Amino acid sequence: MDHFQYRNGELHAEGVALGALAEAVGTPFFCYSTATLARHYKVFEDAIAGLNAGICYAIKANSNIAVLATLGRLGAGADVVSGGEMVRALEAGIAPDKIVFSGVGKTRDELDRALAAGVTHINVESYPELDILSAASQATGQTADVAIRVNPDVDAKTHEKISTGRKEDKFGIDLALARDAYRHAAELPGLNVCGVAMHIGSQLTDLTPYREAYTRMAEMVGVLRADGHEITHLDMGGGLGITYGDEVAPTPAEYGTMVAETVGNLGCRLTFEPGRMIAGNAGILVTRVIFVKQGTAKRFCIVDGAMNDLIRPTLYSAHHEIVPVTEQQSGVDLLEMDVVGPICETGDYIAKDRALPPLDSGDLLAVRTAGAYGAVMASTYNTRPLAPEILVDGDDYAVIRRRFTVQDMLALESLPPWLESGSTTR
Repeated sequence: MDHFQYRNGELHAEGVALGALAEAVGTPFFCYSTATLARHYKVFEDAIAGLNAGICYAIKANSNIAVLATLGRLGAGADVVSGGEMVRALEAGIAPDKIVFSGVGKTRDELDRALAAGVTHINVESYPELDILSAASQATGQTADVAIRVNPDVDAKTHEKISTGRKEDKFGIDLALARDAYRHAAELPGLNVCGVAMHIGSQLTDLTPYREAYTRMAEMVGVLRADGHEITHLDMGGGLGITYGDEVAPTPAEYGTMVAETVGNLGCRLTFEPGRMIAGNAGILVTRVIFVKQGTAKRFCIVDGAMNDLIRPTLYSAHHEIVPVTEQQSGVDLLEMDVVGPICETGDYIAKDRALPPLDSGDLLAVRTAGAYGAVMASTYNTRPLAPEILVDGDDYAVIRRRFTVQDMLALESLPPWLESGSTTR
């Protein structure tokens, strides 16, 4: 369920009419619903209520600090995968001891800054990282709580580019090497090796891979405890799928039951890292029709939103439902068309062969389920300014990232001294 519904023939974000928003901020723009963010967080929180567990929202899904602050005030911690995301979490008011630092390629500088900020929950993914973290911890006089991310070699049966738990994926330490990695970690100063972390992929719509991975996690905990390691914490990762089109995703309650069955008897504190499940359906992209172009083989609806704003369709062949902002009248014949942007790439599309009502220049369309991996993956390709982000709360809204301008982009660039005079030679 989300809070983007028609009222009096016009799509609203909670109590705010999207047509009025488009007039105020221009198009394209992303719009997020506070009520939907809160509802999705609460549903997941309820699903794990019987467990000794906490939620660290996966910032990579949607990293706007207003979104982070909204979730932080509901009790969420943060799962970060870069130094920049850590800064965002802290700026949003999330306490350092509620931040988990994940990621396959942390630098010494990032680890130094994390420890200096008080972030000591680190998910380590390689032998070299163990050594670097040990040196960083010693230098600051701190002890980092470490979970080693173990790669369980489980195929999540999701898209190739978002599967992370197979032995050919770059993430984690292979299951066969895990015991030796824990032995090595236990010998290093500055580390408290107390956890096991696991994450097998994103947009999972079947609990079977989870059950297999978590069963292997439970077995690993038994082996590690027998080896003398005190394992008190399990990081369960995220990746629970949502509905973009006709998928049938497991409910958080079903997921929570499966977690209890597989690892609930281990006496460990559990950390969950949902991202898409909370933010995905809490956001939309609103775009305006430039014109409709009729070809001999295809009809193209050309809009002012593009692959630089929402890259998921061309990157993942992802489906996003598209609906008119003005409610479609019953009995109107639908027309098949490709919804495409102005970018000079054949891959610049939001939807292909989509049945939509007749559209005219100036009409507004809402691209649903754009709250996760939308604005965070945007670019300025073709020198297109980044779209603004809007957060709605009831009848109120605020611009939480303004629209970039071409001048903003040019201000980041400069001419070298030998070009400033206009000469092309030194």
